Amino acid sequence: MHMKTGVEQSVYAVLLLNMLPDKAVLPGEAISQQLKASPTYFQKLLRKLVSAGVIASVPGVKGGFKLNKRAEDITVYDIYLAIEGRQSLYSSSGILGDLLELEKEESCCLLTDLMEEAEVAWKSVMKRETISSLAEKMNEQRFLLKTEALQQWVQRKMVA
Repeated sequence: MHMKTGVEQSVYAVLLLNMLPDKAVLPGEAISQQLKASPTYFQKLLRKLVSAGVIASVPGVKGGFKLNKRAEDITVYDIYLAIEGRQSLYSSSGILGDLLELEKEESCCLLTDLMEEAEVAWKSVMKRETISSLAEKMNEQRFLLKTEALQQWVQRKMVA
């Protein structure tokens, strides 16, 4: 499995929004510049996050984006679903059926159960990690100076 950069960019965008004080917003352009993301592609990611209810869009000259939920209530899996959707990570191609020359109705895949089990475990890990828990990790000593600088950037770019 290979997770697209859109999920990673979205997680870090939500972490930036988590740094905002109440009632403040962060312009999408500022976020995309900070993440070094294509502005047009990043706008699509933001729309997906808004549609999923993870973040809120505030229109207008002083508009931007903010969290739509508490950081403790936003899981990494929520963000993954917003960007990638609910499709399964694995879909059998029917190779075993072809290999054994099985009829279509007999066709099976030896990997399906294994991959379903792996997906359940993967989802469990993604569901237990929240924006709040990731923010705590960003505030660990090894990141502290850089996180403080990022917080100052958010303060300069936010619209209150």
